[in-house]
Amino acid sequence: MRITLSVFLLALPLAVWAQTPQTGLNSGAPRASEPATPLTLKAALELALGANPELSAAGRELEALDATITQAQVRPNPEFSALIEDTRPATRTTTLQLNQPIELGGKRSARIEAAERGRDTASLELDAKRAEIRAAVTAAFFDVLVAQERLRLAQASVELAQRATAAATRRVTAGKVSPVEETKARVAEAGVRVELTLAASELTTARRRLAATWANPAPRFERAEGDPEALPPLPALADLNAHLAASPAVLRARIEIERRQAVAEVERRRGIPDVTVSLGVKRDEQLGFNQAILGVSLPIPIFDRNQGNLLESLRRTDKARDELSAAEIRLSNELALAYERLNSARQETESLRRDILPGAQSAYDAATKGFELGKFSFLEVLDAQRTSFQAKSQYLRALAEAHRSAAEIERILGAASPQSTLAPAATQQ
Repeated sequence: MRITLSVFLLALPLAVWAQTPQTGLNSGAPRASEPATPLTLKAALELALGANPELSAAGRELEALDATITQAQVRPNPEFSALIEDTRPATRTTTLQLNQPIELGGKRSARIEAAERGRDTASLELDAKRAEIRAAVTAAFFDVLVAQERLRLAQASVELAQRATAAATRRVTAGKVSPVEETKARVAEAGVRVELTLAASELTTARRRLAATWANPAPRFERAEGDPEALPPLPALADLNAHLAASPAVLRARIEIERRQAVAEVERRRGIPDVTVSLGVKRDEQLGFNQAILGVSLPIPIFDRNQGNLLESLRRTDKARDELSAAEIRLSNELALAYERLNSARQETESLRRDILPGAQSAYDAATKGFELGKFSFLEVLDAQRTSFQAKSQYLRALAEAHRSAAEIERILGAASPQSTLAPAATQQ
């Protein structure tokens, strides 16, 4: 009997170790392999969804909660006990006993249900994070496109300013205008060069912001490839609101209520006492025979009925219901604001494109040609140039705002977003 007991006690830690999951080294989210070529929106989304660390962290949480389901499914371990009475071999009494707790009241099924609801919550959290990353990438991508256009506009403005300065210099040399006109031209050219520096800095910042979505601190792509002037369509607000109930944030809040209800059920069933069945043998050396031991133990729930934990879980269920109502109101307001911004940006863009930009460019071309022919003063050229540059800059800002607003709508609605109506077809290449 001593040999059997020793072997059992030595084998027990090995069995426990063998059933314990062994952790390995994990380097975290994979680093994206970004090509040093023109980047499309589709490629940017694939890079971010494959290597964004926040998305990877949400995926790890989902994997961790899969393990909680495994743990919830296990049953209580048996307990082995050994008792020796008296140390003298002739009068020693040795008792070996195996105790097995038996869960009553459906505790195991309630644990599994709560763990599964927790996994569902993490799954929706992953969907929400994926929608957030998609929106961030889309907004950052169009920011790069607009910044590229702004840099091109600033470069063209510098070239035009150089032409105006050269024309002013020729007219001063010919004695047709005062040297003051040349000074004004050079000051205007210096101002445009400042705009060029700012545009280059803005493009660098936008490129870094886009590359950061796939955890790359130094962007390698040559340029973003797409059409920033392809405006996202404007669905009806009623159609967007119809998809709001299926958005990740609302679904997550609803699943949280179910999870809290499942946790409350777990706490309710924990108030039901469990039975422990005992089986063993007792060896009496003095009498010279063995005795079988059978036993049952049952706690008496007089003082601790788990009432505090149950009340806490019920109140947290009420809190989850309030959070669902708050989320629906907040998301509805955010959706309406994003819709209004998109509508306003579209109207501004279309007005600038149709009415203001052609007129400003025509006025500038006429003023420049008239100045070269001596019909207009340089002040009129500067004014026309400033008006044209401001109109084009306003047009680019409106384009950026339209794409950011569409990305915000997609973030709110997630997979429920009418993707075909929000994303410009020209960018889905």
